[in-house]
Amino acid sequence: MAELELSAGIVEYEDTGGDGPVVVLLHGVAMDGSLWRHVVADLRDGHRCIVPTLPLGGHRRPMRPDADLSVLGVARLVAEFLDALDLDGVTLVMNDWGGALALVADGRDRRIGRLVLTSCEAFDNFPPGLPGANLRASARMPGGLRAAFALLRFGPMRRLPMTWGRMSKRPVPDAVMDAWFRPLWTSAEIRRDLRRYVLGVPPRAELLRWTDALRGFDRPALVVWASEDRVMPPEHGRRLAELLPRGELVEIADSYTLIPEDRPEELARHLRAFLAGD
Repeated sequence: MAELELSAGIVEYEDTGGDGPVVVLLHGVAMDGSLWRHVVADLRDGHRCIVPTLPLGGHRRPMRPDADLSVLGVARLVAEFLDALDLDGVTLVMNDWGGALALVADGRDRRIGRLVLTSCEAFDNFPPGLPGANLRASARMPGGLRAAFALLRFGPMRRLPMTWGRMSKRPVPDAVMDAWFRPLWTSAEIRRDLRRYVLGVPPRAELLRWTDALRGFDRPALVVWASEDRVMPPEHGRRLAELLPRGELVEIADSYTLIPEDRPEELARHLRAFLAGD
């Protein structure tokens, strides 16, 4: 893993290199860049794939104690990451985490040439669905995150509706999930970072303003949604595509929120077609 020292701390990332179009892929809470491993394996031929591990709980390096890890703060960290690597005209792809919508509302989207939203938080669905409500409740209790993630050491707990059962239609491999959760199992500082993020969600009116700001994003945009999603409402995908002036919608069957896990080949196929378009 390469790393960058940014204002909040050190951010690790994977960079496949090459001279092809740059694709930056963003993951969600309590995950790392390995969410995109299958999609990157498909796209790396002809594209430069860059996958940062955001400070959302799956990161291995704690952020600075004074770092702004609110939703907007992490979104600004993504913009800082793009600036530090001097990337222009990137295709920014996000799954699960919708905080990058704030980049547009915050006027920090100048390096984005194309936008891809795949089954992610939008409108006021922050944190999303039943798993998000459970996470927020845990973050509000002293020791709550430690207890909640300790239960996820056990396989059956991972498939409950309030944890990860509604996130992917097929179980994520245990070895992958173990790597996602290990920082939260072993580091009080990582749990601190996640708590600050979860409790840093702005009021509903601000969330709705972020999404509505997509009306001003005049570059190509693709919305890819899981038609059976039980955490990110499929209606949100249709509304997002209508909001975006150059938006197009693709719905993928036989998948829940984590399309890169459930249907990576299908997702990569749509990404390739979108990247090849005018």
